[in-house]
Amino acid sequence: MELLKKLTKDASGGKKRFAVLVDPDKSTAASLKKLAGIAGQAGVDYFFFGGSLLMRGKGDAQIRILRDHSDIPVILFPGSNLQVFPNAHGILLLSLISGRNPDMLIGKHVESAALLKASKLEIMPTGYMLIESGRPTSVSYISTTHPIPSDKPDIAVCTAMAGEMLGLRLIYMDAGSGALNPVPAGMIKQVKINISAPLIVGGGITSPEKARTALKAGADVIVIGNAIEKNPKLIHEISEEIAKSEKRKAK
Repeated sequence: MELLKKLTKDASGGKKRFAVLVDPDKSTAASLKKLAGIAGQAGVDYFFFGGSLLMRGKGDAQIRILRDHSDIPVILFPGSNLQVFPNAHGILLLSLISGRNPDMLIGKHVESAALLKASKLEIMPTGYMLIESGRPTSVSYISTTHPIPSDKPDIAVCTAMAGEMLGLRLIYMDAGSGALNPVPAGMIKQVKINISAPLIVGGGITSPEKARTALKAGADVIVIGNAIEKNPKLIHEISEEIAKSEKRKAK
């Protein structure tokens, strides 16, 4: 099944999914092999691959390691149009709809359009929304945009609705890498009830309790990166939390 169709079907059926964010600049061949093994055992649904920078220049090789050591789909989560690696399964084609930087809304997309068209990557148009997390993040700095204030759910709702009406197929709310605070539950809930597109939530989810809060509020996919780098055991703990949420829903 195509990735976007599967994400949409799972979300409409209330099935929660778990994505592990892999930062190529913080990964080695050994760490990727270990991560692939742990993620496979835990039942992780997706690898999101990308970061704000790309200093090592080994993206293709790193993705090959993930694919050789697990059956988990690898989806590009590009920090720039330099992070297009054809050997991934798909790409979140991010339009930074929370900001007003034209390069992040459409400019970089135009530059990479021919390359993406020629690739075999599944293109998944995604409305990307940065949410204020208590401190500046790499994404806000690199994108030169201001995040949506965490106490302004109405702005987040209208931004997400506008993105969906423009034809974006996924909505991604992100507090950013190394966020001090996760996306507020109340904001997640309000966005979820006002859109039909699958809702991805990441940034600042550093414990099973925070994962539970995001899932209960309405996140269809939760994304965890930095916290796993510090504590790989968190992968199993988050997977167990998702399983529990599925059981609670079934009752």
